[in-house]
Amino acid sequence: MEKYKAGVDVNDIKKVAAIHDISGLGRCSLSVILPVMSAMGLQVCPVTTSVLSAHTGFGEFVMRDLTDFMMPALEHYKKLGTEFDCIYSGFLGSEDQIDHCLEYFRTFKNALKIVDPVMGDNGKAYATYTSSLCRRMGELVAVADIITPNLTEAAILLGEKFPDMPMRRDEIKSWLVRLSQKGAKIVVITSVMLSDGEIASIGYDRQKGSFWKVTNDYVPKSYSGSGDMFASVLAGGILNGDSLPIAMDRAATFTELSIKATYSYDTPWTDGIMFERQLPWLMSYQVLDHYESF
Repeated sequence: MEKYKAGVDVNDIKKVAAIHDISGLGRCSLSVILPVMSAMGLQVCPVTTSVLSAHTGFGEFVMRDLTDFMMPALEHYKKLGTEFDCIYSGFLGSEDQIDHCLEYFRTFKNALKIVDPVMGDNGKAYATYTSSLCRRMGELVAVADIITPNLTEAAILLGEKFPDMPMRRDEIKSWLVRLSQKGAKIVVITSVMLSDGEIASIGYDRQKGSFWKVTNDYVPKSYSGSGDMFASVLAGGILNGDSLPIAMDRAATFTELSIKATYSYDTPWTDGIMFERQLPWLMSYQVLDHYESF
């Protein structure tokens, strides 16, 4: 793909169909994806799966399910002759929504298919994710070009126990290869604690047979939306012509900058990551070299 350039022809701006929910309070899902990918010069076209007054971490929230919007929207895009450069899915609330995502993937055969299999964190599946829904997520993973699970989601997809100890190099490489064998050409696992004490994102490119690592500084607090942020920047980098390790580096660096800024203000974790003032860094589109072969 062509490298991103300042002043790019507006007719060449890539369109991303982002199949995600949106929350009014708490920075996550589309409220992160829209500004982040727009700052990277991409047109985000939301396919909104549900609207929430606040994300589920608040405990109480008002929600409107929009499953019945997804297919009429697809039919309208087909009627218009719309083409997307990327179909990017995230948190899904039902098996019907998985079916609709699969239909988007089938319709736009030439689009880059990115699946962030949002199913859980900290070793546990989210309450809304039944064992059946977790299995159905495997169907999306099977047709994706790129998947970005965290370590919990990787364990669920592989049917493995969540590791309660840091992972050895050979273990995480085996997980990456096994996940790729399910279909995706590129797999990036985030939030991996390695046996040498590092916290890293580890990527695997099946076609090139290459493994990559980008490490992060430890911050003793977690925030909603960090996975959405990483996956969105990674997707934006790939669409703009980054190599896999550079896209991983860009995603990890922007996420780390934003988390550190948030931590310095001691904001509630439910508010999500304070990324707004970090967007100029993302727009500068620096070439990075913090990645390592793994």
